[in-house]
Parts: sequence; C-alpha cells; structure tokens
Amino acid sequence: MKHLSDYNFFDPELLVCPYEFYKLAQEQAPIMELPSPRPDTKLFLVTRYDLVIEILKDTKVFSSNFSTLLAGKGEQDDELQKISAQGWPQMNTLLTADPPEHERFRSLVNKAFTSSRVNKMRDLIEQIVDELIDSFIEHGKCEFVSEFAVPLPIKVIAQQLGVPQADLPKFKQWSDSFIARLGHTLSRDQEIECAKDVVAFQHYFHDVIDSRQKQPQDDLITDLVQAKVAGERSLDTAELLSIVQQILVAGNETVTSALAGGMLLLTNNQEQMKLLQTDISQLENFVEEVLRMESPTAGMWRVVMQDTKLGDVALKAGSLVMIRFDAANRDPIKFPEGERFDVCRHNASNHLSFGYGIHFCLGAMLARKEMQIAYERLLLRLKNIRLAQENYQYLPNILMRTVKYLHIEFDKIA
Repeated sequence: MKHLSDYNFFDPELLVCPYEFYKLAQEQAPIMELPSPRPDTKLFLVTRYDLVIEILKDTKVFSSNFSTLLAGKGEQDDELQKISAQGWPQMNTLLTADPPEHERFRSLVNKAFTSSRVNKMRDLIEQIVDELIDSFIEHGKCEFVSEFAVPLPIKVIAQQLGVPQADLPKFKQWSDSFIARLGHTLSRDQEIECAKDVVAFQHYFHDVIDSRQKQPQDDLITDLVQAKVAGERSLDTAELLSIVQQILVAGNETVTSALAGGMLLLTNNQEQMKLLQTDISQLENFVEEVLRMESPTAGMWRVVMQDTKLGDVALKAGSLVMIRFDAANRDPIKFPEGERFDVCRHNASNHLSFGYGIHFCLGAMLARKEMQIAYERLLLRLKNIRLAQENYQYLPNILMRTVKYLHIEFDKIA
C-alpha cells in the first residue's frame, strides 16, 4: 500500500493525474505540509471540501494577496526585471486583492457580466459554435481542443473586450504565457519569453485603452475606462491592464479546459453520453458535473496573515496555503462516489470550480452559458462521438488543469 511519502506533489506526472494522491491525502493528512520553495516559509496543501470552504470564508486570516508568487523568478533576475520595466507593474485588483480594495474593483466589472448582458450573448455564442462545428463536421473527425475548445471562448471574450478577431492568435499566446507563469515549472528561457509576452499584451491593450478614452464604444474596455473607483477616480493604466489581463485569461483558458475535459468525460463514458442525448433536460446539470470533475482551476494560493488553527493543524503567520479545488470537488464526504462521472448527480452544482465567497468567479454565468450552448449544439449535430486516439494529454500545471489535445471521431446527424 502506498503512503503519502511515496509522492511528490510537484512532480509533473502527479499534477497530470493527482487523484490517487488526493485520496490518500484526504484520508491521512488533509492539511499536509509540503516542501517549500522558500526556506523561510512553510507551505501547506489542503484537500478536504469543508476545510477549503473554511479558508475561502475567512479573508482576514487567509489573504489573497499572493502577487509576489505570480512574479515568478523576476524578482531575482536582472534580465527579467529589465523586460518587465518596459511595461506596467502588476496590480492587486481582483484575483490578488483583499477587502475593501477587492470590492471596489469587482463592483466595476460586475455590470459587464450581468444575467441580462450574458443572455443577450446567446445568439452570438450559438453562431460561433455552429461555425466551428461547420468547419470540421464534413471530415468526421477533429482535434477538439484546437478546433473547438480554444477558439470558442477566446472569440467570445474578444467580442466582449471589443478587439479584432484577427488578433485572436496573439490573445491565445499571451493568455498561455500568463497561465504558464502561474505553473512555476518554467525554465529561465521560458520565463523570459513569457515576460516578453506580458509586456506585449500590456502595450497592445494600452493602445486599445487610449483609443476608447478618445472614442468610446459599446464594449467592456469602454465600460472600464469610464468607470469610477468608489465613485471618485478613474482606474489608472496599470489597474486597467490588470483587470483586462484577468478577464482575458479567466474568460478563455478555464472554459477551454472545461470544454475539452467534458468531451473527454463523455467519450470515456458512452452510457452517460447516451443518457444526455436521450434527455437533453440534463444538460445544465451535466455542465455542473463536468466542472466538478475537471475543475479547470485546480488550485489557488492563500497567505496566512496571523497565527491560526485549521482543523487540528497550527499555521504560523506568513505560511502559504495551497487550496485544491480539484481535490475538494471529489471529496467523498461531500460527493459520494466522487470519482464517478454522473450527469444526474443531485449536488453537482455544489462544486468549488468557480471558487466561493467574495472571489467567486465573476464570469461564471458566461462560462456556464458557453458550455451549455456548446454541448447542446454538439450533441444535436454529432452522433457516435468517440476517441480517435487514446493518447490525449494533460499539461502539468500547479494551478490549472488543461487538456493539450484530444482527437475525436463522430458521425454527422442528417
């Protein structure tokens, strides 16, 4: 029988398939100390659902201000510092802000993701979905990630931001670089390329922001440019870039991962696919079950601000906590037979894939809408969907769970 000491959480192979490790951790050490990358800082991994909720509720003790972690190796590298100096500083606005600053910034962005605005996007999303399916349906096969899961959300978020579709490859490259930096598995050369991408993103959107200040349009960037923080001042350039960056990444990477993960779950569980095609009313619950099983944002950091006790473990101020959404979402105490994919699961929507509390994903409604429309059209237009190759692959990343490629075959419904 394996023990926790047999595993290295930071091993890329484990990150690709961590569930056996999670099961042991939940049984033996749900608050588990890990080897820390910083000798003066303790690091803990939390895998139980109730403990993750407890952390997310207590924003005073468990701070979201982990921005120094996002800097990667830049703090100690002169070349990386020089590259970053060509852009704007990273600001704590949404992901890495605590109250009361977080509320100020979030209130500015909330109106862009209201239910009425998201519902108005249905026709656009359906049009994009059908155009993508049209591009490969006659072939009877496709590489689902690059031909569908990547372009759908990035086309939608580009439309929201009001930027040209022709620039989509740039947005994808920049978004990938932001995610790669979060993974903390890059070589120095890769760090340098990612830093250059961040600066390129900043200069591109600085020009867009400047354009919207002179000539407003009906898009999200114009809304942000015209917004006032606490009714008093406009966002400065660094703050605007920080918010746009987070919307760009959150608006496409997580949906791409969930779309691809959902297709993989269906092709590996043909009886569940048949059930869904027979009873399309289960579609919304299916989307929640995909989000639970795949957890595109696999984990997130928190910083312990004062000595505290979590469960039966004492945590010192200054310690780092890694909360694992993908472990909590399979916790058997919350989700019986949590390893089993069940499109009819009664409590699937209790997953933590969009977070919890003040940092609950502001784009959750849009992400759900995209997934529901995407799978509704896919299941209406394709039948006998199956894996064309068994060698699908996940990318190792500490914070994100992403399918790199997924080849499928199908029959066209007449």
